[in-house]
Amino acid sequence: MAQSDKRYTIGIDFGTLSGRAVLVDVATGEEVATAVYEYANGVIDRELPGTGEPPPPDTALQDPADYLRTFEVTIPQVMRESGVRPEQVIGIGIDFTACTMLPTKADGTPLCFLDEYRSNLHSWVKLWKHHSAQPYANRLNEIARERGENFLGRYGGKISSEWFFPKAWQILDEAPEIYAAADRLIEAADWVIWQLTGVETRNACTAGYKAIWSKREGFPAREFFAALDPRLADIVDEKMSRTILPQGARAGGLTPQMAEKLGLEPGTAVAVANVDAHVAVPAATVVTPNKMVMVMGTSICHLVLGEEQLEVEGMCGVVEDGILPGFYGYEAGQSAVGDIFGWYVDQGVPARYADEARKRGINLHQLLEEKASKLAPGESGLLAIDWWNGNRSVLVDADLTGVILGMTLATTPEEIYRALIEATAFGTRVIIDAFESKGLAIEELYACGGLPERNQLLMQIYADVTGRNIKVARSSQTPALGSAMFGAVAAGPEAGGYATITDAAARMAGLKDVVYRPDPDRAVIYEELYREYVQLHDYFGRGPNDVMKRLKALRARVRQG
Repeated sequence: MAQSDKRYTIGIDFGTLSGRAVLVDVATGEEVATAVYEYANGVIDRELPGTGEPPPPDTALQDPADYLRTFEVTIPQVMRESGVRPEQVIGIGIDFTACTMLPTKADGTPLCFLDEYRSNLHSWVKLWKHHSAQPYANRLNEIARERGENFLGRYGGKISSEWFFPKAWQILDEAPEIYAAADRLIEAADWVIWQLTGVETRNACTAGYKAIWSKREGFPAREFFAALDPRLADIVDEKMSRTILPQGARAGGLTPQMAEKLGLEPGTAVAVANVDAHVAVPAATVVTPNKMVMVMGTSICHLVLGEEQLEVEGMCGVVEDGILPGFYGYEAGQSAVGDIFGWYVDQGVPARYADEARKRGINLHQLLEEKASKLAPGESGLLAIDWWNGNRSVLVDADLTGVILGMTLATTPEEIYRALIEATAFGTRVIIDAFESKGLAIEELYACGGLPERNQLLMQIYADVTGRNIKVARSSQTPALGSAMFGAVAAGPEAGGYATITDAAARMAGLKDVVYRPDPDRAVIYEELYREYVQLHDYFGRGPNDVMKRLKALRARVRQG
């Protein structure tokens, strides 16, 4: 094919700290150019911009202006670097962390853009890891159980504080003036599509996994929302939408104004929004059941396709057609993984290690991985629990916290680092066991994200702990590639794209040559350690000892004076 005949799509992945775009050859999946924009305001958890005021504990906000800058910086950059002409780009797709939501006016203007609301923290984007809505999630779950709401079974028995309605209820209860001023409450994923196309749409993935919507039943009944708070009774019809579009659908075309800003053609197909983890599944070549995709970064999302709807403890959700059409898509997850290692490197490693790393021209993670890889399983005498940012699955409790057990005066930094890695692997094993206990077999694992790219020790430990082979996605930007694939589906065959995401995956997705295989000897020791982990998991997480929650409550009381 002549260079001028080639067709391309752009995928944009909105992460926790940055947004990244990848320009992809539709015929081969080759990533022609990539650009990253680091959010200027990052995660807003220490000081609200312009106020100097620290937000309450467990607050995590963002600035929607960073999302617009992601488009304006990355897309022109990949176009410049590639030399691709605007008319060769046939589609755009995006994915987003979720639930990440914000209040806006009827025209899509975020309330935090308006001077009269900017100093109110509830006018800003609530990031996925905003956990101060936990009391609202607790009450929502209590009321749902009292009423016998059948939707709870689709979400492992609990709705998370990370999800849409606890966050919306928090806005209403703590800032009713913001709730009243908000004509729309919307996922950031759908908001950025609105900015590209000029059309407000809602996607089935975030609606299904984060907003208690199902293809067969829709949203919960008005009476349920009224039972939460009479002012919430009509939240869906007043602030949201009942029109939900499937993944791969065309949300609209690029507006002339956005086309000019981005250097693309007006009318370029824009796909319905998606969730970062879910869009990675076909990009990791997975289009059939019983294969778990782990999107491994600051947190981990675990995605599995199944042929029937099952109720699995602590899963984030099961949504019909939620990941790929024709399957039930299951999601589970861990709220902190890479974030735990980052915390330890930033806060717990002595200066002499930093000096050694600097002298050798490597970073602290690489040094600790090297030293930790020389240890055998169980050699440190340590066992950790991976709840530094709460537990997403299977306990669904943001008030749980981390533990390291077994430290002595001889404990070394690399021993702690390895114990933290092992703890996150044990957390994944709990999730796998929960699925298999309900009849959904997990035959093999697929990994993508930053961690598989950077930490071979971690990947081997996960293979040893889970007892399963782990394959690794070819792309280092798997969600962005997945979004580009959905962009090709939105464009359709007539424009040079594809009719289905399965067709796109067959041509555009791929795997690396590396496969991590479990070592039988190490697996035996890890089985013993895992049994100890499960005892601690249940002791601190299932009620025998709620010391973590009491300590958090004490901290809040002391900080409030």
